Amino acid sequence: MRRRDFITLLGGATAWPLVAHAQQKAMATVGFLSGTPVIAPNLPAFRQGLSETGYVEGQNLAIEYRWTEGHYDRLPALAADLVDRKVDVIVAIGGVSARPAKSATSTIPIVFLGVSDPVGLGLVASLARPGGNLTGFTNIFLELMPKRLELLSELVPQARVIALLVNGRAEDQIRVVQEAARAKGVQLAILKADTEGEIDAAFASLVELGAGALLVGGDPFFAGRREQFVALASRHAVPASYMWPDFAAVGGLISYGVNNIAVYREVGRYTGRILKGAKPADLPVQQPTKFELVVNLKTANALGLTVPPSILARATEVIE
Repeated sequence: MRRRDFITLLGGATAWPLVAHAQQKAMATVGFLSGTPVIAPNLPAFRQGLSETGYVEGQNLAIEYRWTEGHYDRLPALAADLVDRKVDVIVAIGGVSARPAKSATSTIPIVFLGVSDPVGLGLVASLARPGGNLTGFTNIFLELMPKRLELLSELVPQARVIALLVNGRAEDQIRVVQEAARAKGVQLAILKADTEGEIDAAFASLVELGAGALLVGGDPFFAGRREQFVALASRHAVPASYMWPDFAAVGGLISYGVNNIAVYREVGRYTGRILKGAKPADLPVQQPTKFELVVNLKTANALGLTVPPSILARATEVIE
C-alpha cells in the first residue's frame, strides 16, 4: 500500500467517530421533569413554543419525559438520570422538581415553571438576573389565594365555614389563606391530601366539618387530577374554587389564575432560545401579568347558586 493511501485510510478511520458523534448530537434533547403527568392541553402548547423557535419533536428535537405519579421522593433519581443522559436543557415543573434538578447539575440549563418564590427557594439570585443555570416562570399561587377566597365568599355568601384543601407541604398557602379568612370573618377548615385516596377522603369529610364551600390549593399533583376533583365536588354538591381555568372548562364551578396553556407555550419558547445558545443567567424570570376568571354557569345552576352580576361582569369567560 502506498504511503499516501495509508494516510488517507487512517485519516478516514480517525474521522469516523467524530462524524458519528456529530450525527448523534444533531438532535437536541430536552429533559421534562414533573411530579405528575402534565395535563393533555399543556404539552401541545409547550411543543408549539418550541416549534416557534425552530425545534420540532421527532425532527430535530427529542424530549425525555420523566414524572412520578405524585411520588415526589423519586424526583432526585429522575433528575440524576436526565443529567446522566446529558440532555441539553431540563424543564422542571414546580418547586418540587426544580430543587432536585438544581441539586443534580450546575451546568445543564434548567427552565422551571410553577414556582411561587424562586428567590426564596434559592433557585435564582434575583428575578431580573437569575445568575446561574436556572430561569423560568413564577406562578404567584400565594398572591392569588386571598383573591380566590374573596371570590368564593362572594359567590357563596352563606358559607360560614370554608375548607382549604392543600398538599402536605403547602404551609405557605395555609398561612396566607388563614390570614385572609380571619380578615373576612370566615372560619377556615384545613384539609391535606398527597394521594388520590386522600383527596377522596378530604371530600368525604366536608359535611362533617360543616363546610359550605371548598378552596382547592395549587399543586402540580392537583393539576393532573382535574376530573377527580370536579367529579367529587359534583358528587358532594360542594361549591369549589380552583386555580386553573381548565378545571372550570371540565365542570368546575369557578377558577381564578393564570392560563397554563399560554405559560407552557412561553416555557417552550424559553427552552428553544436556550437551545439556540441563550444563557439562563441572562433570561429574567417571568411573572404572570394576566389572570383569568372563569365561571361555569351550568355547574352553578346544578348547585342552586345564583352568580352575582359583580362576578359575571369581571369574568374572562362564562361557560353556559
